[in-house]
Amino acid sequence: AYANQQLLQENGWIPLGTDFPIEDISPIKTFYAAVFRKDAKGWPENGFHIENALTREEAIRGMTIWAAKANFEEHEKGSLEAGKFADFVILDTDLMTASPTKILATKVLSTYLGGEKVFELQ
Repeated sequence: AYANQQLLQENGWIPLGTDFPIEDISPIKTFYAAVFRKDAKGWPENGFHIENALTREEAIRGMTIWAAKANFEEHEKGSLEAGKFADFVILDTDLMTASPTKILATKVLSTYLGGEKVFELQ
């Protein structure tokens, strides 16, 4: 597990992603691990070095605008703004308020790339 909060405090922003194929490719599990510092089985019980946990907002930023910034694409990606790509998902769960268990059970309802729906859960 990364020293996310320490890196954020030292740098002012931190991009998040996955170490696939070593780790799961799921961005939901990446969010969960960044916020709760646990694996998908809830271990360790109190989180691993919980002082390095990110807030939910920091984790979302790390997976969106800060990830785009790390790739020098913050003017095209990473947030929903006029002139940027409209790449986003609709989830069945509010990641900002849901319990850890509910977050892990989150499903993607639809996916949009360039503003066009490319996936819808049936």
